[in-house]
Amino acid sequence: MDKLISNKGSTIQSAVPESYILPPERRPSVVPPCKTIPVIDLQGLDQDPADLIQQIIKASQEYGFFQLTNHGVSEELMQDVLVVGKEFYDLPVKEKERFYSEDPNQNCRLKSSINYDKEKVHFWRESFRHPCHPLEDYIHEWPQNPARYREVFGSYSIEVRKLGLLLLDLICEGLGLEYGYFGGELSQGLLMSINHYPLCPDPSLVLGLPKHGDPYLLTLLNQGHVAGLQVLKNEQWLAVEPLPNAFVVNINHMLQLLVQHLRIPSSAKSPSFS
Repeated sequence: MDKLISNKGSTIQSAVPESYILPPERRPSVVPPCKTIPVIDLQGLDQDPADLIQQIIKASQEYGFFQLTNHGVSEELMQDVLVVGKEFYDLPVKEKERFYSEDPNQNCRLKSSINYDKEKVHFWRESFRHPCHPLEDYIHEWPQNPARYREVFGSYSIEVRKLGLLLLDLICEGLGLEYGYFGGELSQGLLMSINHYPLCPDPSLVLGLPKHGDPYLLTLLNQGHVAGLQVLKNEQWLAVEPLPNAFVVNINHMLQLLVQHLRIPSSAKSPSFS
């Protein structure tokens, strides 16, 4: 458990450990907030469904992602997962250590960086992941401490899955596919990832994550109020400003490959995250 940044306590309050310091050419630069990232209000589904669908398709093709407001997941639940997630990372070492693993096949897995044992420089990030669907198959493996973990993340996973399936159906309609095309086995899985980026004494020396893309159909990110997410468009990094109670929706690799396989015209580019 020495690999977890959050367990290092006072030893990282004054200086970044050498194993986390990136070479100068890989260090992050200051990226100004982007004002042009599409924001889609899902309430438009009740007013003009065709226009809303076209907004989603256009944002997916031109950016590969968008921010989604009025999505139906309650403000209380959006905040609860952030609070309970932080409570998990604030637990004593003994409470967390049984979930720590370098085995990618472990269902409930707490890890540090990306590939801690093999990488030369570590990333300033901790991640706790577990599957969520079907809920009854996995919830018994989730933490019992914090006391509200299973209740909050169980409710959240149900609502997020419902929203994700709705978005996939709207994308189906916008692409001219039959309703529910992305249902069944294609959207059977649901993976919850709770990322933690501890306070850093010098953020200019480290990265939370390297450039990457997500492999699934969709990612729905509850960014909270903390800035830091960046996406790559036309070889330029853009900073995504957090919107209160909004999801950042990312069109992932699997969805793009399916669209290409079906020969549906699309210029969607998968953004790389940092």
